[in-house]
Amino acid sequence: MIPAGTADADDAAAMRRKAFVDAARELFFANGYAGTTMSSIASKVGGSKTTLWTYFPSKEDLFAAVVDGIVEQYGDALTIELPLDQPVPDVLRRFGMVLMTKLTAAPLLSLYRLVVGEADRFPHLAETFYDRGPRRGKARAAAWVTEKMVRGEIRMGDPMRAVQQFAGLCQSGLYQFAILNLPESRDLGRLQDEVDAAVDSFYRAWGPEAAA
Repeated sequence: MIPAGTADADDAAAMRRKAFVDAARELFFANGYAGTTMSSIASKVGGSKTTLWTYFPSKEDLFAAVVDGIVEQYGDALTIELPLDQPVPDVLRRFGMVLMTKLTAAPLLSLYRLVVGEADRFPHLAETFYDRGPRRGKARAAAWVTEKMVRGEIRMGDPMRAVQQFAGLCQSGLYQFAILNLPESRDLGRLQDEVDAAVDSFYRAWGPEAAA
């Protein structure tokens, strides 16, 4: 049995850590990565910078924690089931809708804008973001595509290229407006039609008949 005092201390530490991550997320989105200091994050939480450092030795570590938190909350596309015994179009439609519903959520859009805005000065932030989200999701989808290629349900080719092209098709419409916060992005009802069109275009290029 874990002593009550130890459990309480662990809970308090977890809550303190979360408070720092939440504050960092808010300030990163408001002021950018370069415009946010560890002191400002500590001040927002109401603690000292020394205390913050015990949880996160650097601002980059704190940024990684912010990314992990958002991916954990909105990264359903990283865990959605990709059944091998179901038709390719059916699986891609479900996958595409989950992907685009999450990518157009405000926190993920804000994170993407932040990363792109800081990519020139802080390329390691882009690497952190890509490794923890898109790279994982695409690798998982590519493994599924590979098996579907072996089964003859998708023409043979580079599985990662196929995944990248499908993702690009899904993101070619409303998502582009959403990134720029344009009025056209408000009509989320368009997502299903756009995903359906993406699946249709993908299957025309990658379906088994396309190899003929």
